[in-house]
Parts: sequence; structure tokens; C-alpha cells
Amino acid sequence: MALHRLTRVTMGVPNVTETIAYYSDFGLTHLGSGSLATEDGGEQLRVVNAPSRRLVELGVGADDQDDLARVAARLERLGVPRSVEGQALTAVEPVSGFTVRIEVAPRLDQQTVAPTPYNGPGRIDRFGRAPGVVRDTPIKPKKLGHCVVGTTNLEATMGFFTEGLGFKVSDHIGGKGVFMRCSVDHHNVLALAAPVNFLHHTSWQVNDIDDIGRGAKAMLEGNPDRHVWGLGRHHAGSNFFWYLKDPAGNFSEYYSDMDCIPEEELWEPEVFQGAEGLFNWGPPPPPSFLEPDDLAALMTGQHAPVH
Repeated sequence: MALHRLTRVTMGVPNVTETIAYYSDFGLTHLGSGSLATEDGGEQLRVVNAPSRRLVELGVGADDQDDLARVAARLERLGVPRSVEGQALTAVEPVSGFTVRIEVAPRLDQQTVAPTPYNGPGRIDRFGRAPGVVRDTPIKPKKLGHCVVGTTNLEATMGFFTEGLGFKVSDHIGGKGVFMRCSVDHHNVLALAAPVNFLHHTSWQVNDIDDIGRGAKAMLEGNPDRHVWGLGRHHAGSNFFWYLKDPAGNFSEYYSDMDCIPEEELWEPEVFQGAEGLFNWGPPPPPSFLEPDDLAALMTGQHAPVH
């Protein structure tokens, strides 16, 4: 696959300072000027000013200039304007209006983390207390995993990513969503049919289910209103999850144990119905997850109050 990962996401919000503080609490490292970094991916989040919350730009890594040329040719066949300057190609997603920046970037070489030893029936893999119980280091997300966008034209958005950029389809949620990948992860972009174009959430990898729980616990201490949904396990992608809400209204997800699809592996996308693809176990998703509280304000162009 010529494309190999998400490099960064740029989100526009009306309350930049508060949103940066939130993602610093979430475990990202603030580099200054609205840029935040993960442990393995470097700078992967930019927070900029906008009248209301929105996805401004999505960065995608490519191997070389030939990959950019192939993407440019695909977009030309679709009639999508694009611009190539130096080591990057930019194009505007035709429905939601955010920019996708395909840039020549190194493949992510993640630091190997030893598997967490868990005991099981008839199997003792560790003695003493569980590592997740005795850890006291702050949670530091390893990388940006995926981005979820609401779109008023699901078919057009899917076509832009698959036929234009070269993403592959992993699974579908009926006619309401499509999971797409540009790496070996099960999905890097999920597009959801919605009455308005908006940024639903960004998702950030941590070591294991214990770090999901520890991260959520730390985020919720003194700030219980940050909680959205979790703890649970998705069906599509299989990852454990916990969702929280930033001060602008965007959701952020801690995740671990995502399905991986090697580039040479044959994969047959499944079609899940309703919430079937959203979660395998855990509490059911709250209405505010499927339809965020500020959706009506976003639809009418009003500026919803920020927290």
C-alpha cells in the first residue's frame, strides 16, 4: 500500500487554549503554537481557531513522489482539483470541505512494548500484582490511529477516499458508515452518514486495556462531564475503547488492541447492521454519541456554547 498511516489531524475550535489544555491532560505533549505530539508519531495534532468545531486538515503519509503522482492521477480521473508542491499533495474533500494532505513521510517505526502478562484459567503468566494495578506513570498515547467524520454524502466521501486517494474498505455499517484504511490498522478513517458535515472523534492508541482505564480515570477525576462512552470493545476493528469529550465538543478515544490487516492479506469487508458494528460488549452507546448534543447548532450554523 503506497499510503501507510495518518500523519496528523488539524481541528478547528473556537476555544483554542482550553482545547489544548484538554489534550495535554489527555496525554499528548504540547510543543507550542497549538501543536501536540504522541510518543511514537511526533506532532500529530494541531489545534487552530475556527468559529465552530470542525476538521480542517487530515494528513496521510506516502512513501515517495511516485505515490503522490499516482494519487494525483486518480483524483484527476475523478475530476477533483489537487495541488502538488514539493513533497506533498493537497486536495479538498468535496463534501465536508476539509483538506487532505498526502505527504512523503517515513513509515512509523513504533517502539516495541512487551505484551502485558495476564493470567487465565490454568495459566499463570505472572506472579504478584497485575502490572495495570501498580503502574503510576501518566498515560502518553503512542500514535494517532483514526479519525471519524460525519458527511452529508456518504457515497461521495467514500469515493474520494477509496477511488481518489487509494484507501481500502474494511467494513460497512449498513448504508450508514464505512471503515477505510491506509495502513495495516483496520481503519484510519470512518465516514458516517450525518445531517451535517462535522468531526466526530479522533482516536489515540495506548498500550493496553489497563492504560485505557487508567487514562479515563485520570481524565474524569474532577471532570466527570468529560465522560461519553466506555469501557467497551468494538466489533468492527475489535479494539477496546473509552470515549471522552473535549471542551469544543469533539470526542477523543483511547484505544488498544486494534485488528491489523497486513498489506498482502485478503480481507472481505462485512456489512454490520445498526449498532452491531459499533460494539461487541460494554454499555450501549448513549444518544449523544450517535448524535452529538451540538449537532442542531452545527446544522443551523449557530455557534454552540463551549465548555
